[in-house]
Amino acid sequence: MRMNEKVAYVGFDCHKNFSRMTARDKERNILFRQRLDHADRPALRQELKHLPPGTPAILEGTFGWGWFCDELAACGLDPHLANSRKTAAWQQARGIAKNNKLDADLISELWGEPGRWWEIWLAPKEVRDQREWLRYRMTLVKMQTALKNRIHATLHRHGILHPMKDLFGKAGRLFLKELCQGPEPLRDSARQTLAGYLKLLDQIRTQLAGLTRMIRKTVSSSQEGERWRSLPGISWILAYTILAEIGRISRFSHWKQLSSYSLLAPRAHDSGDEDDQTPHGRHVGHMGRRTLKWAFVEAAHGAKRKSAHFRAIYDRRTNGGTRDKGRGKIAVAHELCRIGFSCCRHERDYREERPPRSGSTPPPSIDPISTSCVKQSDLQAPASNQEIPMPLKKERKGEPHVKELKQRKAIARTKIKQTSRPGTGGSCHPMVAAAKS
Repeated sequence: MRMNEKVAYVGFDCHKNFSRMTARDKERNILFRQRLDHADRPALRQELKHLPPGTPAILEGTFGWGWFCDELAACGLDPHLANSRKTAAWQQARGIAKNNKLDADLISELWGEPGRWWEIWLAPKEVRDQREWLRYRMTLVKMQTALKNRIHATLHRHGILHPMKDLFGKAGRLFLKELCQGPEPLRDSARQTLAGYLKLLDQIRTQLAGLTRMIRKTVSSSQEGERWRSLPGISWILAYTILAEIGRISRFSHWKQLSSYSLLAPRAHDSGDEDDQTPHGRHVGHMGRRTLKWAFVEAAHGAKRKSAHFRAIYDRRTNGGTRDKGRGKIAVAHELCRIGFSCCRHERDYREERPPRSGSTPPPSIDPISTSCVKQSDLQAPASNQEIPMPLKKERKGEPHVKELKQRKAIARTKIKQTSRPGTGGSCHPMVAAAKS
């Protein structure tokens, strides 16, 4: 018991069935090491309660960290997550061998390091629960898409064509039902396979409908989530999926960090001299939130259809949709991530037209008659025989006749009939009016 009272912080090397714990004192000396089995939860809690309340507990953010952090918090400890990649690089730089005991010793040293360079955000229980519900729905959508592809493949394999745009709409389902019941053109094995796929599809659709209703009741609307919804292509489900995966937007200091976290930032691994071979191109990273990448790419499908700004980005990257369509969607998703981050940080909704810059003057109005930039008060049409006044230019010194000549030419040019020819939208030339008369 006296040994436990001297504990200043502990480190855990967590695995599926057990964890290795290393406890240190304030002088960073190792007090004891212990193995904790995960099968017996009451015994695990009893061992953790022997530690002083509020003791910092460090573990890597690997698979299964959530439930272990909940157990640590329930026992009165202070859990912290370490970046596993940074920890592995630190271990390799120090030349330390890797095993369970040394891993726990290394993790326990992190708390005594100057600065928190190793720490990552620990999502609270509410955020993790929301992520789990939305990821479950994402999994069901993927299964539904896979079943639809299987049904299309079955029809294609047997040479069956259909005129429906949506095979799984009302008319399409009736067509598939007749195929399952009729003796031709499918054989018995294909009919039974198709019927089984349709049953699974109905079950998944039923689960999806019920899950979506439950998520709408459970997930509370927020102002930040509605800002994400203001972007084109981002629906209610995608907005709150993005919000749950991001957590707090304030933990990202720049939109580039969020883009890299969402696996949307291209990375290059160039080294050494360049050769004459064809470059392989850049690729997105692999350390981040795959669910965020999926949500932004799904939103990119609708954004390029609904917004001219995002459509221009897609066309520019894909040469009008003729090549590299996957990379074009990544480019649109990258822009959605950038604009969404700016909207959340500045607390404003998305608008298609760009707001005017601070200190800039609004553009002048366009005269529909003379198509010249004039004031709003000058847009009234003059009488038929009335001359249109023209602003005089600044008089040059010593050249009064030049000023008078330019003024007369300007007045002569404005003596036109204020009517328009059909289909042109412009004013008629005086010679055309004279010819008609």
